[in-house]
Amino acid sequence: MMYYAAFVPGLQRVVADIVRTRLSDVRIDKLLEGAIVFETQCTYDRLNFFCFNNIFAVISIVKNAVRERAPEAHVRAACRQGRNPVIAENNKKIRSFRVVCSEENRPAPMEESTRVELERFIARQSRLAVDRSSPDTEFWLLYRREGFSVFMKRLTKHPSFEKMLRPGELPPPLAYMLCWLSGPKPAEVVVDPFCGCGSILEERQKHFPPPALFCASDIDEKALAAARRRITGSLSSRCRIRRVDIRDIFSVVPEGTADAVITDPPWGEYAELPVSAGRFYGDMARIFGRLLKPGGTAVVLTARIDELRTGVEEAGTLEPGEIFPILVSGRKAAVFRFVKPRDHGKTGIMKGGRSIAEQGLC
Repeated sequence: MMYYAAFVPGLQRVVADIVRTRLSDVRIDKLLEGAIVFETQCTYDRLNFFCFNNIFAVISIVKNAVRERAPEAHVRAACRQGRNPVIAENNKKIRSFRVVCSEENRPAPMEESTRVELERFIARQSRLAVDRSSPDTEFWLLYRREGFSVFMKRLTKHPSFEKMLRPGELPPPLAYMLCWLSGPKPAEVVVDPFCGCGSILEERQKHFPPPALFCASDIDEKALAAARRRITGSLSSRCRIRRVDIRDIFSVVPEGTADAVITDPPWGEYAELPVSAGRFYGDMARIFGRLLKPGGTAVVLTARIDELRTGVEEAGTLEPGEIFPILVSGRKAAVFRFVKPRDHGKTGIMKGGRSIAEQGLC
C-alpha cells in the first residue's frame, strides 16, 4: 500500500525518522516540504501514526504534470485503469463521497465535465453515492509544485486542527513531534513549564514510554483546568499539574532532576510578556539549564528566535542539537533542540557549522 501523508512543513527529517523507526519494511518514495509518500505492507488500521495532519491512500501518481492541465490529464489516465482496490474497497459505514481538487493544499478549480467524469468512474467501482456537501469520504486530486499530481482517497476524518484548538494551543501532531525530538525513555522526569491546555502533556503520556513524572505548570488557571481534564485514569498518577510561574518552578521540580524540558513558551501574541522578550527568554534559558540533569534535553518551539538564541548563548548552560524552521498558523517559527552538556561547557548555537543568522532564521 502506498500512502501520502501531510505534516507540519519543516519537520521532514523528524517525520522520516518516525516512519523508518515505526515501519521496518517502509520505502520512502518522496520526502517533501510538508508531505511524505511512502510504501509499506502495513494496513491503515495498524499504522497508528500521530505525527500526521492527514493520511491518504494513493491510487495513482502522474509525474511531469503540467499545472494548468493536471486535473484533466490525471482524470483521463485514471479512467483508463481497471479495478483499483483503494477505490473499490470501503468500510461498510462509508456510503458517499466527493471529489476534491487541490493545488499546494489550496482549493483548485476543476471543469464540471471532468469532475462528473471522475465521479462516475469512482461510483462505478466503489458503489458509493456522490455527495458534494457532506460525504463519508473524499477522493483528492492534488497537484504539487514539484511537478506531479496524486490521485488518492482520504483516510483520516478529523476536521482542520485549527478549527478545534484554543488560541495558542498546539496541534496534536506538532506536540507529538516535539516529544519525539526529546528522545523519550521510560521513567524520565519531564517538565513543561508553559503547558497551557496540556497538548504536550497529553501526547507524551499517551504515545511514549511512561515517565516517572510529568510536571506541567502554567499561570493560566483556565488552561490548567483544561489540561487536567485531558489527563485521567492511570495517566494522572504520573502527572503533577500546578499553577506556578516559571520563576518558582523549583518549588515543584528540584534543581538538576529533569531529564527533558518540552515546551512552547509565550510568544507575546495572545498576552503581553511580563518583561521584555529578551529578558524573559534569557531568564527562561537559565532556568532550563538549572532544571536539567547533565545530558538532559530541552525541546523548545518559539517564534522568538533571536531572543531564544541570545538567551541560551548568554546562559551558557545548553549546547545546540538541531534547529527546524517551521510555520505555525502562517507564522515563521522554529523548533530548537538543546542538550545540557555533561561538562557544563559554554557553547554557541550552531548547526552544521552555520549560525542561526546564516540559516536565515533571524
